[in-house]
Amino acid sequence: MIDRPDHWRAPPDLRAASVAQREMAEAAETTDRFGPVATIAGVDTSMKWRDSRGPIHAAAAPIAWPDATPLTASSVSVIPPIPYVPGYLGFREAPAIVAAVEALECRPDLLIVDGHGRPHPRRCGIAVHVGVLLDIPSIGCAKTILCGTVEGDLGPDVGDRVALVDRGELVGYALRTRPKTAPVYIGSGHRVSLDSAVDWILKISDGRRLPLPIRLAHDAANVARRNYAAADQ
Repeated sequence: MIDRPDHWRAPPDLRAASVAQREMAEAAETTDRFGPVATIAGVDTSMKWRDSRGPIHAAAAPIAWPDATPLTASSVSVIPPIPYVPGYLGFREAPAIVAAVEALECRPDLLIVDGHGRPHPRRCGIAVHVGVLLDIPSIGCAKTILCGTVEGDLGPDVGDRVALVDRGELVGYALRTRPKTAPVYIGSGHRVSLDSAVDWILKISDGRRLPLPIRLAHDAANVARRNYAAADQ
């Protein structure tokens, strides 16, 4: 991880956490700044149901691009520094996600994060948080809305999108990635524009609701959780 202020990783209280989120949102780049993409990694976490303080099991699952061949995933299990607090998920999950990404055999060119980017009350969802900490281009792909409203009717076809707007600001898109299936909510994380984020999600969703790297990371994180539980018995 590159050098970042300590309170971006471990703020002493929620007031400092809010300040850190606003600073990271300001530091996040919302225009394209990435080179050729040869490796795309999805990141996701898993944890024991209703366990707000137990370990976070994070996985980073890369694919080669453009052939979409899965590469070796990495996973870590980390006791989170704070329990779950709505709006502050990044401080709970980012340490484990960052460790999983840093454990990969090679640094990915693009991160697809299971969670929000700028569609966040302080514009610092987990995709912004992780992307800024690692300084890796990142995209948020969430399954539900955290903030804002969808303005307009979403069409039925793959690629149809409508604006996700919060307090008058376009923060993301509701995007149809599979017919007759609920949309995903796409937001820029870091060093990727919103339009490019949508384009990439469509490229790697291969007819499924969630993009391939996130599906692989989801599976890897669940394997890490089960292995941890088995070792603890």
